[in-house]
Amino acid sequence: MDVQAAWTKIGPVAKAPAFVARTRNALDAVSPALAPFAARWDAEADRRAQLRTPDNLKRLMEAQRTHTSARSTAARAKSQRAAARKASKNPLNGARRAAATASRAARGDQKAARQDLAAARASYPATLGRRAAEAHAVHAVPAGIASYLMSTPVDLTLWPAATSAAIVVANAVALRLGRRSVAAPVEEGLTAEERRLVARLDPSFWAHHADERGLSGTVPAPVELTPAGLITQVRLDGRWTPRTFRTKHEEIRALLGARTDLRMEIKPGSHGDRATITLRTRSAADGIELTGWTPGDPWGVDTITGEPVQVPLGRRMLIAGTSGSGKSWSTRALLAEGSHHHDHRLVVIDPKRVEALNWKHRARTAVYLEDVLDLTDELVQEMHERLELVPRGQDVIAISADRPRITVFVDEGAEVIAMARTPRERGTKESPGDPDWSRIMENLRTLARMGRAAEIVLIWATQKPTMDRNGGIDPQISAQITYRAALALSTSGEARTVFGEDATERGWHAHDLPMPGVAMLRSGPKVPPNPINTRAFSPADVIALPDRPIWRRGAAVPASPAASTLRLVKPEPEAVPAAEVPAQTGPVSSRDRVLVAVRDGARTGREVADRTGINKGTVSKAVKALVDAGELLRAEDGSLSTPAGEVSA
Repeated sequence: MDVQAAWTKIGPVAKAPAFVARTRNALDAVSPALAPFAARWDAEADRRAQLRTPDNLKRLMEAQRTHTSARSTAARAKSQRAAARKASKNPLNGARRAAATASRAARGDQKAARQDLAAARASYPATLGRRAAEAHAVHAVPAGIASYLMSTPVDLTLWPAATSAAIVVANAVALRLGRRSVAAPVEEGLTAEERRLVARLDPSFWAHHADERGLSGTVPAPVELTPAGLITQVRLDGRWTPRTFRTKHEEIRALLGARTDLRMEIKPGSHGDRATITLRTRSAADGIELTGWTPGDPWGVDTITGEPVQVPLGRRMLIAGTSGSGKSWSTRALLAEGSHHHDHRLVVIDPKRVEALNWKHRARTAVYLEDVLDLTDELVQEMHERLELVPRGQDVIAISADRPRITVFVDEGAEVIAMARTPRERGTKESPGDPDWSRIMENLRTLARMGRAAEIVLIWATQKPTMDRNGGIDPQISAQITYRAALALSTSGEARTVFGEDATERGWHAHDLPMPGVAMLRSGPKVPPNPINTRAFSPADVIALPDRPIWRRGAAVPASPAASTLRLVKPEPEAVPAAEVPAQTGPVSSRDRVLVAVRDGARTGREVADRTGINKGTVSKAVKALVDAGELLRAEDGSLSTPAGEVSA
């Protein structure tokens, strides 16, 4: 019983803090809504106070005297005109006409004096408190008199005064709450920049300065701190909609004093009259280690959600980024994953040579023009052979160690397009024996269109993705690519080239990304344009990776895919009885075979290729080496011959 009595005594005291907290929360919720009213009231009060100067008061008093005198004169002239009319019925009477003229002049003076008085009153206005009192008096006094005259019961005659008093109290309370400073419940550890932004997002500060930026009628709610930055809901009144509010992003940035490079997002809020401002002052990827690589590591981390971002193997991909954006460092993790598994191989086409050198221990590389042509020819032949093996009812061939998935990485795309131009496009003379270099791009286009079913995947990287004559990606190849990634780009036009014509409207502002190592990845129509901190993979990390099998068309692989070291070996020739083995008197190398073909009468590269069965790229390379060595001669028309005395019929 004593315990219950003690609890009864302590209960109200224990509940008081909770009541106070609930009351404070309620006031915090109401204050932002009343802040615009208080701001307008205070602004009007300040305006009136500034106008109430001694000079304006002097002008007002002079205008009042002039107006009083003009009224008196007009009244006297009116009386004299009435007397003149009464004295004579003749409208042409001189006295009557003179009185009428004097009356009109007096009325004109009175009207001018009244206008001057109105201007003087506007220059020296009454205080806002006095105007409010006058308004309440105008409401209460006539209503009270009317109620009394209508013989209303005594208890009802007080309703006008009670109503006016309630309005006065409501006005005072609204001013008090509107001027109240709301403390936003944010976490500790705010940076100096975030504290300044939170202070400017305070409803009282916003309401007092919104008119200056053309944002009157908008009030933000208390700020919420998230792992990705500051978020606030803005209430929109009157003419505002989320769309029109978003068009004021420059004025909003100026009002907040935010950095020019600070990412600010304005989107529709939870209701039709709400908008959400997000200031990306932080990154959800902060503190997450993204250096080096081990199999299965994500490509990067979403800076907004903090979730890992994976790029599945076997996806055709475009990667764009200006010089210094970290494109090479961000791409290497994808290439490492694409060359790690026993049923995956990597091919690197790099006219700049730098990246190819890093991967030569675990990828087939092509740097020079002839090598690129040979390699793309092989890939197309491999693709057509594989397409014949796609089972009925299946979309792609099953990959294995014998038929691995081949990832073809092109770096830099603009250089490949340039090297694949015809002599006419380059402005040089075309020789009949030259290979068809434009076949490089035709091969790559074929791989982009048809390679997926054969598990030959194209990854195209470029610094300049614009689709013009000097662009870094072919339009036919671009049309086949679904995964599109961009690090920092130079212009919004490049962002539209990578992500589509709707890029800037939908927020794919890759030209605003910081450098290096921050990217955007669009893999579908509903993917949000969130920046991604990508994995950094240095050249030293690539060189330290273990050796992997190098893909070559027709090469065999070890039987066990789990072997620690894999080496590709050429198939052994079938055993032939010793009696049937011809003497090795003919040429062994491609160079020797080309030389013999020319001695036998072949005059062009095509004729040499037809006679020897060697592909045109290898023939071209061998011919060039033989010409440089002086073992073959090339005439002005491009025909081939051997030095005098060595040509056979």
